[in-house]
Amino acid sequence: GGGGISCVLQDGEVFEKAGVNVSVVFGHLSEEAARQMRSRGKSLKAKDGKLPFCAMGVSSVIHPKNPHVPTMHFNYRYFEIEEADGTKQWWFGGGTDLTPTYLNEEDAVHFHKTLKEACDKHDLKLYPKYKKWCDDYFYIKHRGERRGIGGIFFDDVDSPSKEEVFQFVKSCAKAVVPCYIPIVKRHCHDSFTPEEKLWQQLRRGRYVEFNLVYDRGTKFGLLTPGSRIESILMSLPLTARWEYMHIPPESSKEAEILEVLRNPKDWVH
Repeated sequence: GGGGISCVLQDGEVFEKAGVNVSVVFGHLSEEAARQMRSRGKSLKAKDGKLPFCAMGVSSVIHPKNPHVPTMHFNYRYFEIEEADGTKQWWFGGGTDLTPTYLNEEDAVHFHKTLKEACDKHDLKLYPKYKKWCDDYFYIKHRGERRGIGGIFFDDVDSPSKEEVFQFVKSCAKAVVPCYIPIVKRHCHDSFTPEEKLWQQLRRGRYVEFNLVYDRGTKFGLLTPGSRIESILMSLPLTARWEYMHIPPESSKEAEILEVLRNPKDWVH
C-alpha cells in the first residue's frame, strides 16, 4: 500500500539526469527482505509468517552533464516494523555522498565540512563515525575502490530517542543544498574535452555496478512486491560506458581520483 512521487529531469542544460523520489509505503515484508534485515542483526518475530511494515523517505540522485561537476546522492528514511506481540521496532537511516569524475580538493573539503557542521550540532562523534561508515558502505568490492569520495551514511539508528534522531536527520537533510549547489555553480560552465567526457562515462559505469550489485535500497525495492521499478532505478545515469581493461596513465588526473577512491582521505583536518 501507499505510494510516492517521482520527478525526473532529463537532458537539461546542467543536469543530464536528476531525480527525486518521495515515498510512503506499507504492507508486509517479503521473506527475502526480512532475511536481509535479520542478516544485519534485527530480531524480527513474524506473526503467521507476516511482518507488517511502513517506510517513508526522500531520495535524490543528480548526474550532471559537465564532467567537472560531481554526481551527488542523498537519501533519508524512516522504517517501522510491527512484530508478532504488537511491539514496534523503528529506525532511521540515510546519508549524503559525492561522486566526482575528477578530484577537486576545495570541493571535497567544502562538501565534507558542511556535512560535519550538520552532525556536530548534535554530537561531535557522529561525523567521523558516519564518514567511515560511508567509505565502507560505498565500496565496490570487485573493483577494490569506493563509488565516490564519500560523505556520511548511517542505518538502523534507533537511539537516543525518536525525536532526537529525527532532529539529527533533519539537520543532515538541510545540509544537502549548501554542501552541493555551490560546487555545481562553480563548475557547470567549465570547459571540458571529449576525453574528459569519456572518463565521466567510465566512472558512471562504476556507479551503475555499485547500485545494481550492492546498494541496499535498490535491493529492498526490487524485493518488495508491487514496487515501481522506474522509481527504484531512477538513480541510474542516462549514459554510461564500459571499456575492456581500461587503465588510465600514471600521474594523470584520472589516476589521481582513482588513488583517492582506493584510499579514502580525511578532508576536514
